[in-house]
Amino acid sequence: SASSSFDQLAVRAAQARDAGHSEDAIRYFRQALALRPAWTEGSWSLGTVLYDLGRYEEARDCFRRVVATQPANGLVLALKGLCEFQIGNYERALDELQNARKLGITKPEVLAAASYDIAVVLNRFERYEAAFEVLRDFSLQGKDSLGVIEAFGLSVLRLPYLPAEIPSDKRELVLMAGRGGFQMAKGRRSEAGRLAFEELVLRYPTEPSVHYAYGTFLLPDEPDRALEEFRRELRTSPNHYQAMLQIAFEEIKRGNYQDALPPARKAVELAPTLYAARHALGRALLETGEVDRAIEELEAGAKLAPASPEMRFALARAYQRAGRADDADRERTEFLRLDRAARAARSGPQSVGGKN
Repeated sequence: SASSSFDQLAVRAAQARDAGHSEDAIRYFRQALALRPAWTEGSWSLGTVLYDLGRYEEARDCFRRVVATQPANGLVLALKGLCEFQIGNYERALDELQNARKLGITKPEVLAAASYDIAVVLNRFERYEAAFEVLRDFSLQGKDSLGVIEAFGLSVLRLPYLPAEIPSDKRELVLMAGRGGFQMAKGRRSEAGRLAFEELVLRYPTEPSVHYAYGTFLLPDEPDRALEEFRRELRTSPNHYQAMLQIAFEEIKRGNYQDALPPARKAVELAPTLYAARHALGRALLETGEVDRAIEELEAGAKLAPASPEMRFALARAYQRAGRADDADRERTEFLRLDRAARAARSGPQSVGGKN
């Protein structure tokens, strides 16, 4: 009967898989699935065999069937996302892998692979700060594989490549920056980190973002030296708007609002869709008495980043200053809501790379 032949095929498939006879396992799983297409466990097993062989398109189709029946299963969605990455569908991969991490990925090695691919794609899409945050977990766990160091280097130098696409003449530069970034992500200003960045600046003084990277490393403990590095960056890369923003925010922090205006203005001019630029300019304008202009900039920033708590906070202060109490209350309420959500996400089990 069909059901007894299905049972036989299922048993044979599992035996072949466990014995490492991949081709036999694939054949038996396919025959069994032809008899019973809704056999989810079979689609899952076939997908993992194909995945291990690097047959990602076929594996993806298997995982797709499992995802359809188990939409809340983070592990399956992660494997489908890892396949999409290998096939080159980076946007879909990013979306699925991020969702998988939110759902929870039960296998540490799949979680690590998903986190790595997320960081790599974020770099590719020029979302360097977000990539750095995802990579931070690898640093905290002391996982300094070559791939991790490459990804850190690309993030720190703001280079929109996948590790496999790094040009050969930039390889040493990326690895050196990556070693510094790996140390920086630990949050402690270690001697190893300082040495890595000092060597980087010595060897590659005119490469874009080298001085910027060293500046971000120095900023928490040595803000004066950091400012010097950001200014050096602007001498070699005059349109480096991230360096301008670092200068603007540091001047704002020191209460030098007038000094913050020129770099913030220039940053908005160069990167009008970057909410941090609107945030810096808005705050500097507010503190130099240009309240209406400040509100314009901060509203533009809040539109660009509706989920940013700091944009809401700045906007609430600006409305308050303008005597618009109702608007200020609305933004303050929104700030509290977003801030709570951001804190909950950070302390959740899968916050940044999860608890392995």
